[in-house]
Amino acid sequence: MESALDGKRVLSGFRPTGLLHVGHLVGALNNWVQLQARYDCFFAICDWHALTSEYAEPSSISRYVREMAVDWLAIGLDPERCTIFVQSAIKEHSELHLLLSMIVPLGWLERVPTFKEQQQEVANRDLHTYGFFGYPVLQTADILAYKGNFVPVGEDQLSHLELAREIVRRFRHLYGPVFPEPQALVTPMARLPGIDGRKMSKSYGNAIFLSDESESIRQKVFQMITDPQRKTRKDPGNPEVCPVFTFHNAFSSKEEVAMVDRECRTAGIGCRDCKGILNGNLLTALAPHREKRQAVLDRKGFVEEILEHGAVKARKVAAATLAEVREVMGVAP
Repeated sequence: MESALDGKRVLSGFRPTGLLHVGHLVGALNNWVQLQARYDCFFAICDWHALTSEYAEPSSISRYVREMAVDWLAIGLDPERCTIFVQSAIKEHSELHLLLSMIVPLGWLERVPTFKEQQQEVANRDLHTYGFFGYPVLQTADILAYKGNFVPVGEDQLSHLELAREIVRRFRHLYGPVFPEPQALVTPMARLPGIDGRKMSKSYGNAIFLSDESESIRQKVFQMITDPQRKTRKDPGNPEVCPVFTFHNAFSSKEEVAMVDRECRTAGIGCRDCKGILNGNLLTALAPHREKRQAVLDRKGFVEEILEHGAVKARKVAAATLAEVREVMGVAP
């Protein structure tokens, strides 16, 4: 088993454009908690990335930065075992972004599939901007500033990481082996759908947030769509097409998952029964997070202290990297 002493480094982060939801927990955060025990982890709250879509109304970003830090600490990220920081506090990210942009062909950015996907998802904003078009280069700078060896990603983000790898290869060809080629750590859990069956997203208004109260969670669970072919209580269902069953796989025991699968297919339980089981298990799973979250909020100045401590450490590492980059690119120190 590898450890942080082996020198392997992980970089990941989120955009603070809204509250974190259970999809983030299952898709990334639970995995991050495990990774911090194995690697030297840097976790960035990417507020510059948030500006790529929220540039016209940025007032909420600072609030979500703090909310994100609170949730990260509550789910078990330990500032003694990983580095938690705000992206914009490390100016080296922006400088490296600028320098990398000099060598990235436009065609590489045009073929990133998530560019059009995000434009469709955030349809109420004008995303035809240089910042949004070039954000994969900024993501690459985020990784390379810390010479990240691994990046935990979902399958939908592999194209971004492949672009980062291509940039590293081009940089190496032009200037030498400054950066390692980052490898993917693909998140093993499938993506949780929103309560309407679409991708869980703040933009769609279909998310169950980590900060939701119990009654709000209950209401959202009982609003979830189920197998559309199961029209009455007596109709057998198909768990494979039911969003509620996807949640069971994430939050219920193996025995309960097997029971729900069997009883749904035979109409032994109804959708409301199924949702009731899920609601109890979801509340149980989130209870420790909610308790820790309140404890973090009760410690005045604690979050700010953690972010400042993380920025100091991150800045030191990124500055050393930029010194190397400036030298090989012939830029004045």
